[in-house]
Amino acid sequence: MFRSKPHTSRVTFLASDRPEAQEARERLAERYGDAGNDAQVIVALGGDGFMLETLHGALAEGKPIYGMNRGSVGFLMNEYSEDDLLERISAAERAVIHPLAMVAIDTKRKQHRALAINEVSLLRQTRQTAKLRISIDGKVRMSELVCDGALVSTPAGSTAYNLSAHGPIIPIDARVMALTPISAFRPRRWRGALLAHTARVTFEVLEADKRPVSAVADNVEIRDVIEVHVSEDRAVSLSMLFDAGRSLEERVLAEQFSA
Repeated sequence: MFRSKPHTSRVTFLASDRPEAQEARERLAERYGDAGNDAQVIVALGGDGFMLETLHGALAEGKPIYGMNRGSVGFLMNEYSEDDLLERISAAERAVIHPLAMVAIDTKRKQHRALAINEVSLLRQTRQTAKLRISIDGKVRMSELVCDGALVSTPAGSTAYNLSAHGPIIPIDARVMALTPISAFRPRRWRGALLAHTARVTFEVLEADKRPVSAVADNVEIRDVIEVHVSEDRAVSLSMLFDAGRSLEERVLAEQFSA
């Protein structure tokens, strides 16, 4: 990740379906104008889920995104204020992150590809636990993990589902990924691993017919998978803008000292 100051005078506004987000978009567009496709910066109004949706939508354009919280959770968003918006954006700090690339193979041997900004998760589909074999860079590191699932998280996503699954919070500048089990049954005491950002993680689903598993890359779900490959895609860069003094790095650090 690196930081630089954005320079902008043209913005466009995107909002989630929440009424307060839609109302905010109308007021801001009237006050600052909406440059549409000619915008230099996208202003996203909603919660963290909408920020992820906006980031995925902006993959092709590569435009930085400045979020303001008009949702229920706003870890990835700035505080909402309608005043001095262009000045705030110009003074904002830029966080550049790289997503995870997922290649999932289903029971019909069909390949599915998706990118994940937060995490790639494997989840059991039925009442029965999943059985997974985990390899790192082609070497089997765990022959059988009996669990509800497992996930691989980016630093940016380490405070989301990964943290709820008792995975570690990762500093944004750290060039590592978190591999975290979800409700591990055997081995019961395994808490996961920190991996180099260059690592290639392979999950093999054992007894897939009896214990079906789905793979989820952020909001893209592939059901009945038998094999999933996860690696960081450094060819793709995503930019988020945060108010000065409230950078993503600072938020992740502060989260480690929260009650």
